Amino acid sequence: MGGDLTTDEFDALAQIVAGIKAGERPSACVARNTKRLLGLKYIEYAKNGQLALSEKGKQTLFIKGCINGLRAIANDPATVLKSDVQTFLGKKGHIAAKDGGYEITEKGRECLADIDARSK
Repeated sequence: MGGDLTTDEFDALAQIVAGIKAGERPSACVARNTKRLLGLKYIEYAKNGQLALSEKGKQTLFIKGCINGLRAIANDPATVLKSDVQTFLGKKGHIAAKDGGYEITEKGRECLADIDARSK
């Protein structure tokens, strides 16, 4: 999920989550990626006419956050994660609490190795 998106498209999703104020034009990043993201069903128009993430878009950003969080913990056990990402990774057994921080578990290492192998 989300493997077909570019960095620029992920940036556009993040900007949409942050919100575009009413009457304000979307950034160039959002404008150039809107058509593709609408077509792939990552975003949709809300009832008020504003761009919003679809359920697929929300899931994709959450998964990306989890993968980035797992990589961050692998590099620095003292990394502070968003609470929902921390909860998810902990419940799935990818990270474990250790000495005021977290450590990546064997399951987490295997997951990262699998993700890296698929992205090549």
